Amino acid sequence: MTNGDHSARDAAMFVIDRLREKGYVALLAGGCVRDMLLGLPPKDYDVATDATPLKVAEVFPQANHVGAKFGVMLVRKHRHDVEVATFRSDGVYSDGRRPDDVTFGTDREDALRRDFTINGMFLDTTTDTVIDYVGGRTDLEAGTIRTIGDARERLGEDHLRMLRAIRFAARLGFQIEPQTAAAISELAPRLAGISPERIWIELGAILTNVHRDKGWRLLTALGLADHLAAGWTTPPELHDLIVARLGALGGGGIDPTLGMAALLCDHTADVVRIICTALRQSNREVSATGWLVASLPMARLGPQLELADLKALMAHGRWSDLTTLLRADLVARDEPVETYDRLVDRAQAIPAASIAPPPLLDGNALAGLGCRPGPRFGLILRDVYRAQRNDRISTTDEAVSLAKKLVEGLEEQPEA
Repeated sequence: MTNGDHSARDAAMFVIDRLREKGYVALLAGGCVRDMLLGLPPKDYDVATDATPLKVAEVFPQANHVGAKFGVMLVRKHRHDVEVATFRSDGVYSDGRRPDDVTFGTDREDALRRDFTINGMFLDTTTDTVIDYVGGRTDLEAGTIRTIGDARERLGEDHLRMLRAIRFAARLGFQIEPQTAAAISELAPRLAGISPERIWIELGAILTNVHRDKGWRLLTALGLADHLAAGWTTPPELHDLIVARLGALGGGGIDPTLGMAALLCDHTADVVRIICTALRQSNREVSATGWLVASLPMARLGPQLELADLKALMAHGRWSDLTTLLRADLVARDEPVETYDRLVDRAQAIPAASIAPPPLLDGNALAGLGCRPGPRFGLILRDVYRAQRNDRISTTDEAVSLAKKLVEGLEEQPEA
């Protein structure tokens, strides 16, 4: 068996076995235990142990001390990174994100400092026994998201946990228990103090999930939606429309920028750019969301859209997402989806080679016609290429002839 054949679980089990050989307690912890009990494939496998970071480093000399201050080490095995965390209790969270200090302790103390009951369980893989000090298994069976301990205190420690509660509820189809929901509503304004990058990671995870409509409904109902980014507010009259649009996007696996476009396509392009930038999205993400929102009105024109404009949309790498957004918007507004059907049918009839063909006329050829470089130079090249995309011209001679007419027409016009 090669390294490439080993799974993340294999890597975690290697770590557990090595720690146990050295006399330490080592358990699977947190989200992987939750997902295994639900019959879902865990995204990763975390290990909790009574070995301190220094002891973990002795067992695994190449371990990454990425979070040793908080008792967290990364051990790489079989091309997988396994997070190995020492049992601990947390000190004060003065920044609303991380504890100021930690104290190493027992597995029970470690469970009690975690966020939600469903994430506070351990699995002893030697006996296949679930270790549950917080009632996580009961809440898992009941489909309940509940903080461990006092909800206000637990969410006040790390404000990002409010978004995590929404993400888990949406992803798993669970309900947020009343005291946890009330604490989220009360503490919602504190979300503004969280790093925008962290907020975008959580929001993106909500938007890519198949139950993204439920996620947004919870974000608005519990008062978090208006604290996601500076300058972003959603009028109440748009809430139902947005929920319906998100639900109509279909299954999971979408790019988060498509989800953002579904949230923001009732806003202007300038507002979309401000919001996405405030969330510290990458340039690619800002551009993608902006293009989808700006292009939706054109896509809605359907059969009336000029051929050159349709080809320009089709040539963009997010064309498929645009058609998905169009259909979702039509469904959400209870409008006929024939606009979507006719647009897609029309696009499918266009030969691939004619969508973004090489220009029949380039700058050198235009300069050879006596046109001097300047603003008009670019306009002529654009208009000739547009005519080519509109199938009005198809040869170099036709492109040159059209360019000559455009040059002559511009020369007859007075300078602005």
